[in-house]
Amino acid sequence: MIDADAGMRDHVTGYLQNSGYNTITAADGETGLATIQSEKPGCVLCDLNLPKLDGINVLRHIADVDAELPIIVMSGQGEMDDVVEALRLGASDFLIKPIVDLEVLEHAIERSLERYSLRQDNIRYRMQLEQANSVLKNNLAMLEQDQQAGLMVQMKMLPVSPMQKGAYVFRHHIVPSLYLSGDFVEHVSVGTDHVVFFVADVSGHGASSAFVTVLLKNLTARMRSDFNHLDKEAILHPAEFLVQANAELMATGIGKHATMFYAVLNTRRNNLVYTVAGHLPLPILIADNETRYLEGQGAPVGLFEDAEYEETQLDLPDE
Repeated sequence: MIDADAGMRDHVTGYLQNSGYNTITAADGETGLATIQSEKPGCVLCDLNLPKLDGINVLRHIADVDAELPIIVMSGQGEMDDVVEALRLGASDFLIKPIVDLEVLEHAIERSLERYSLRQDNIRYRMQLEQANSVLKNNLAMLEQDQQAGLMVQMKMLPVSPMQKGAYVFRHHIVPSLYLSGDFVEHVSVGTDHVVFFVADVSGHGASSAFVTVLLKNLTARMRSDFNHLDKEAILHPAEFLVQANAELMATGIGKHATMFYAVLNTRRNNLVYTVAGHLPLPILIADNETRYLEGQGAPVGLFEDAEYEETQLDLPDE
């Protein structure tokens, strides 16, 4: 409490102490500012009519140091202009002297402290929110970097385009909806007379879907190696490949499935063996000025443990 009237100081602080408050007093503005700086009170009662440094200038100094500190100003009837200025400078409340009922003062203190506490809570919440937003932005930036790196890896997994095998040219173009996606194509030469190619659309998006494309790429590479070194021809049989892909995807337990169109082209005999595993729209064959769907049906890989697949053979036109 800053007040030049010693009797007023004793009267008010005695009442507040009986109400459970700790009090510190000062008789002039300069001493009051020094006391505020050293003691860090939770609330200030300040008379506007002070020696050495008046109450308005006390408020100006406090506003520069701690604008949130609750300040209740006290003034006489003839000082209303100063009261308005005090409120403009940040005073939380004002009382007209003489203060007959000190309960009014106590209620003013309680209101000021409550508002101060709410403002401090809001400041803390805002700081926590800003910190959380900063962490989120950093995490999103890291995730974006990871996604971009993953996209580069996934793009490198795609086959060379265009690829030529005899009279046949294979081309592809993929525009993923996210950095990482479950959209994938493969075309690879197997032996001297065959090209294996497939289109896969994995359920969902993101890293888990991209993982399935890695599984399919790895399975193709292993089966191709088995063909080259162990004379195993599973890679040339679409149904066998899809049964194996289904088993390996089910074994991961990640809850993903993929629709596929898998085909084996015999470049010497000019025919195609293919299997459709739930893939829509169906592949389209354009030849002899005609367009038609390559019919077929079968379950997507990764949905049913006992899935079976049928192969369809097709003789291709000469051109």
